[in-house]
Amino acid sequence: MATERSSFKIILGSSSEARRKILAEMGYEFTVVTADIDEKSIRKETPEELVMALAEAKSHLQEFDLHCLDGNFFPGRCHLVKAPKYGLCRGGFANTVDYGRHIHLVVVYKGTIREKPSSEEEARQFVKGYSGSHGGVVGSVHVTNLKTGTRKGGWEKAEVYFYDIPDEVIDNMIEEGVYLNVAGGLMLEHPLILPLVESMVGSIDCVMGLSKALTESLIQEVL
Repeated sequence: MATERSSFKIILGSSSEARRKILAEMGYEFTVVTADIDEKSIRKETPEELVMALAEAKSHLQEFDLHCLDGNFFPGRCHLVKAPKYGLCRGGFANTVDYGRHIHLVVVYKGTIREKPSSEEEARQFVKGYSGSHGGVVGSVHVTNLKTGTRKGGWEKAEVYFYDIPDEVIDNMIEEGVYLNVAGGLMLEHPLILPLVESMVGSIDCVMGLSKALTESLIQEVL
């Protein structure tokens, strides 16, 4: 696996610190390239359909924006990458150079899809709802081999159960503003929240935004 990983690099289309950390833990070298779409313009009935549609839309946008010239670099927002292969990762999950990987994540609470909070009030409502309760996470990965055009995608679920979350913890989270940038206002890895997790069904990396198992599987499928 080490030899295979050294043969390509990844362009991560996400500014998420958690996803960068996870991708680094997986042993990949990567460059961050971000692009935005109007996520609210894409609606689906189920969370699984929604995350797949959003990841695919981001994939198409980034593949349009990034063009490999002379096999050495992507113009515009992409940094020079000295590697024989190129790829990109959008929406949150990683992808390999020569491959494009795109990710999206939503939280499901009592059957309702929760994306990024639109205000502090909504973020507070979201987090308070998890207190003594639980929330589900659905994350997708979309990988494209930029040389062959081969595309593979998939999604993964996880469930998190919380102890009571004190109001002062919620207040501190809102003050920091971090919950405005994550789906469902849920940042499991935050040091004030992690001790309040009672149990989990599924992987912690899925909850944090990048499923290691799903990512590895899709990369292998498009190699």
